[in-house]
Amino acid sequence: MDTNHAIDPTILSHVRTVISIIVGLSVGRLLTGLARFVQHPRQQKIYPVHLVWIVFMLLQIISFWWWEFHLINVHWTFPLYCFVAFYASLFFFMCTMLFPDTMYEYKGFEDYFMSRRRWFFGLLILTFLLDIGDTFIKGRDYTAALGPEYWVRFAAYVSVSAIAMVVSNQRFQLAFAIVALVGEIGWTLSLYDTLN
Repeated sequence: MDTNHAIDPTILSHVRTVISIIVGLSVGRLLTGLARFVQHPRQQKIYPVHLVWIVFMLLQIISFWWWEFHLINVHWTFPLYCFVAFYASLFFFMCTMLFPDTMYEYKGFEDYFMSRRRWFFGLLILTFLLDIGDTFIKGRDYTAALGPEYWVRFAAYVSVSAIAMVVSNQRFQLAFAIVALVGEIGWTLSLYDTLN
């Protein structure tokens, strides 16, 4: 990270605006999808695994946006801007995977999610890989402050997501979703009390 250049606050403001739009679309997609369950309870049966991953993604997206605050000290370049925009866009793509435009060719969310799980977990792995780049961009101090738990978390999510891509067992899928959500809540509470 090059900290010798003066940071132009208008660049960060522009970047944050664009990323905010992408993040807002992601959250909007999830909330709109959840609202459909209330609006039309008989139209689509709730699938617990799907529901847990929706909550997980909401937490992930909110956490992503909160910690992008640390990009305030970064010397911005166009490739870096593209990287962060692509990273944010993956969240939107995952949200559209959780709530597709139509479900006509599927029996319900269970059938849909299980048929698209390779896509979902593949993208989840990609977001964790991009998170490493995002973390390094924020500097050594930021990376060191996350501690070894960051790397354990990364290895666990990536390895179990790879297994979830091929395993269709419902108990495994539900257990992974719940453990992932509980783990993410714990991780969030342990780190996100302040901006420091």
